[in-house]
Amino acid sequence: MVFEIRKYGDDVLKQIAKEVELSEINDEFRKFLDDMVETMYETDGIGLAAPQVGVSKRVFVCEDGSGKIRKIINPVIESLTEETQEFEEGCLSVPGIYKKVERPKKVMLKYLNENGEAVEEIAEELLAVVVQHENDHLNGILFVEKISPMAKRLIAKKLANMKKETKRIMEENE
Repeated sequence: MVFEIRKYGDDVLKQIAKEVELSEINDEFRKFLDDMVETMYETDGIGLAAPQVGVSKRVFVCEDGSGKIRKIINPVIESLTEETQEFEEGCLSVPGIYKKVERPKKVMLKYLNENGEAVEEIAEELLAVVVQHENDHLNGILFVEKISPMAKRLIAKKLANMKKETKRIMEENE
C-alpha cells in the first residue's frame, strides 16, 4: 500500500515522534514498514520517516543508493567526527525545493531492526546524510530549517504558499 505523503505545513511534521515499544514490533508493524518502503520507492525517495505518512512514531526506512534497505526503529545517532559535508537535500514533504545542508560526515547509528534486534553501524557519505535527515523528521525538524539564512529567504515565499495550500487541503478533508 502506498501512503499519502504529508506536506510542509502539516502539524504532524512538527511533532516529536514517540518511541516504539518492543511489544509493538509484530507482523502488522512489519507490514507498515514494508508499505513505507513501497511508498519511498513509488515517490522516488531514498528515505521516508513515519511522520511523513502521518504516523508520529520514531521509525524511518532508507537506502544508501546501493539498494540495501534499512528499516530503522528508535534510532540514536552520534557524530563520530568534527568533519562535515555539504549535500544538496530535498524532501518528499517539501516538494520542488533542494538546498545545501551541512551535516557531520560520519555518524554512529544505533537502532532496532524490524525484528526488534539491536543494530549498530557506522554511516558515512550519502548514508550519513540520509539517516540524519530522516532522524530530524522524528524530532519535528525539516531540512529547510537547517539551511543558511540567505537560502531561507530565497525560498520563503514558496514555503509560505506550500503551507497555505497544505492548510487548505486539510480543511477541505475535515
